[in-house]
Amino acid sequence: MKPQPRFTPAATTLSPGLSFQTEPLFTRPRWPSAGSEQQMMMHLDIEVNDLSSAVEDAFALGATDFQPQDDVRVLFDPAGHPFCLFVRTGPSA
Repeated sequence: MKPQPRFTPAATTLSPGLSFQTEPLFTRPRWPSAGSEQQMMMHLDIEVNDLSSAVEDAFALGATDFQPQDDVRVLFDPAGHPFCLFVRTGPSA
């Protein structure tokens, strides 16, 4: 799919994917939620092989830190949406 001014696909293959669309009237969400303010609209959990390098890459793309933990990092994208980067641990790792 060809990127358009307000619509950008995250992948260009025919497999399932994720796309992003801009909204000129967007209000940055508050998370954790608070009463009458804009609520979180999505939350992505993204499995990575190397947490520290994935966090560095996210910072380079404009993410900001929210909640560091040993095996997961909660970050905000530049528009304020929270997302998690994690390394799978335990028997299924």
